[in-house]
Amino acid sequence: MKRISILFFVCYAVLITSCGEQKKTRESSGLFLINVNGKYGYINKAGKVVINPQFDEAKGFSEDLALVRIGDKYGYIDTQGKYIINPQFDSARDFWEGLALVKIGNKIGYIDRTGKYVINPQFDSAGDFSEGLAPVRVDGKIGYIDTEGKTVINPQFGGALQFSEGLAIVGIGGKGGYIDKKGQIVINPQFDDVRSFSEGMAQIMVGRKWGYIDKAGKIVISPQFDEVSPVPTNPTGVFSDGLAAVKMGDKFGYIDKKGNFVITPQFEWARNFSEELALIRIGGKYGYIDKTGKMVINPQFEIRESNYEEIGKFFDGLAYLPDEGYIDKTGKFVWSQPEDLSKYAGTYSEASESGDSCEHLIITVEDGKLRALYRSWYCGEGGQPPEFEALNNISIKDGKLKGATANGSEVVWNLKK
Repeated sequence: MKRISILFFVCYAVLITSCGEQKKTRESSGLFLINVNGKYGYINKAGKVVINPQFDEAKGFSEDLALVRIGDKYGYIDTQGKYIINPQFDSARDFWEGLALVKIGNKIGYIDRTGKYVINPQFDSAGDFSEGLAPVRVDGKIGYIDTEGKTVINPQFGGALQFSEGLAIVGIGGKGGYIDKKGQIVINPQFDDVRSFSEGMAQIMVGRKWGYIDKAGKIVISPQFDEVSPVPTNPTGVFSDGLAAVKMGDKFGYIDKKGNFVITPQFEWARNFSEELALIRIGGKYGYIDKTGKMVINPQFEIRESNYEEIGKFFDGLAYLPDEGYIDKTGKFVWSQPEDLSKYAGTYSEASESGDSCEHLIITVEDGKLRALYRSWYCGEGGQPPEFEALNNISIKDGKLKGATANGSEVVWNLKK
């Protein structure tokens, strides 16, 4: 069984980044991330666009700043959409505890909210700060630094994650255990796979079954559950609001901290609770239950499953469903995901059966906006194609483009052919 090596080496293949991310909680900014035609922007809780989609990549706000990318450089904006730190980094992470991890070339350092380096780029890989410490890799081993860049725990571990509730996961000899903030091993590496502590308990795997330990390392819920968290960023199985989603056989249910089923296994898929509601799947459709197991939002959504933490999780009263949009706690959409029109970008050609009448159409999506160029001409012997002209009043619905030429002639093109 080599699962612990998978957990750690996946986490550190590029950067020490998101493996402990489920432990973090964002404060409310009142803004929610959207993607329209490949560009990212933000809406408010009412679903109104307040920062127009314009970024090539973006994240949710953290400590009142949001990470965005333009081209191949990352920077940070405020809640007005104004750049506070101009795009200049090759890679970057959200702000946590006043510092953000950034990468220049092949080295990683940390900046403050003004963009000033607090810890100069010097690490091959590193993680976000959590509880005052951050994991960094030096000469192939992982240790921990404080917010001034001082080494607090010497590099010595092959794998290690951020601190959560005073303890951090470390990997030694293919097994997972936990250290305290002095670097002392408090729970010996002995488990085939492990997760960070949440509400005083942590998931551990023995053989092929999952159970839970307390902070003394004592097994308080014996390993009996089937795998529920294929990668560490998926928070399924983590205790939240006193309950955890676990898989027994081929169904998910919810247990309390004594290991008793509060909601019997009955779901095809399930996530942890957030703001008193949990996303579940029945009959291929997704809905929400409350902590008694009562269906609050009937299964009706068709969404892509994802290990990204924010998917389906209620935060500040809204939940994001991939390809669908944002819903409130009644299941009503406050913002619906528009069709990604960039999939229609390309060049289209048509000719009449006789071959003497031709049409060309070029569709592009620039800065999130749809544009179309069109020309139609006699293409028989002696015919010469005219210059393209831009279409006005463009729309695409059900795979059909409609637009108008400068003289008002309507153009309709079936893009599904």
